[in-house]
Amino acid sequence: MITTEARGSLLAITVLGEFTLADFKEFEDLVLGKVSHGATPDLLFDLREMAGFTVDMAWEEIKFSRSHGGDFRRIAVITDSQWVTWSAWLEQLFVSADLRVFDDQDEAMAWLSEETAP
Repeated sequence: MITTEARGSLLAITVLGEFTLADFKEFEDLVLGKVSHGATPDLLFDLREMAGFTVDMAWEEIKFSRSHGGDFRRIAVITDSQWVTWSAWLEQLFVSADLRVFDDQDEAMAWLSEETAP
């Protein structure tokens, strides 16, 4: 199950329990809605409560990242899992966004709210 919240250009996604294909499709629809209106959103993924993921979701995520890797400005991943941290590091191969991993939500939010040079 996931929860989603859109605040301006920020899309916040929290995964609770198993991350399924249906959950990913919900995330995908949210992102594509923003991107289709010309936005370059920031993403906040809170994966601290994620218990695992399905194989079909992982495959869909790879396809999505390859197709939409340039659609984001910044991606913050919150986790305390070394496996998720390593996976996020690999994800950087597919996206042009600035992607960082945090173990603290306040630090992630502070980074996402920083102004960037034009």
